[in-house]
Amino acid sequence: MAEHKSTKLEREYVIPLRSQWVRVPQYERTSRAIRTIKRFIAKHMKVSERNVDNVKLDVYMNNELWFRGRRHPPSKIKVKAIKEGDIVRVQLAETPKHVEFLKAKNERIHKKSEKVEKKETKEIKTEEKTEEQKKEETEKEKAVAESKSAEVKQDITAEKHSTKIEKHKTQPRRMALQK
Repeated sequence: MAEHKSTKLEREYVIPLRSQWVRVPQYERTSRAIRTIKRFIAKHMKVSERNVDNVKLDVYMNNELWFRGRRHPPSKIKVKAIKEGDIVRVQLAETPKHVEFLKAKNERIHKKSEKVEKKETKEIKTEEKTEEQKKEETEKEKAVAESKSAEVKQDITAEKHSTKIEKHKTQPRRMALQK
């Protein structure tokens, strides 16, 4: 019997970036830093044929590299590389406070979306009502519609009266001016 081992290799590295990004124009520095990280990990984690497509950077690590813009990437970065099969996932070894804040923010957003989904399922359950409740709701809707139409009629009559009053106010002045 041959046992199949799941190869999971975990290592931490401090990758020097300045020596690479200093050689390129300022507007390409952060991009060069990312490529340098991928090459370094491919080399040291023994990725087949040093294929940088098999090296995946964490979203928060990418944010950390771009945090100060494209012209000022960090000079070195401490990462944690985890190799599972052919794919190598790269994360920050020590997360800064602003990255922890981003993670917490994303978790809160995802929790809200889960709550919305739960509310939708509750609404589906409430739709299954008895016939009496449905009749009561239709009667309420009719009453509301009638009251709204009565309000509209009152508004229309109020507008008519207000225009008549304004006309009467302006007419005597005209007649007085004409005489």
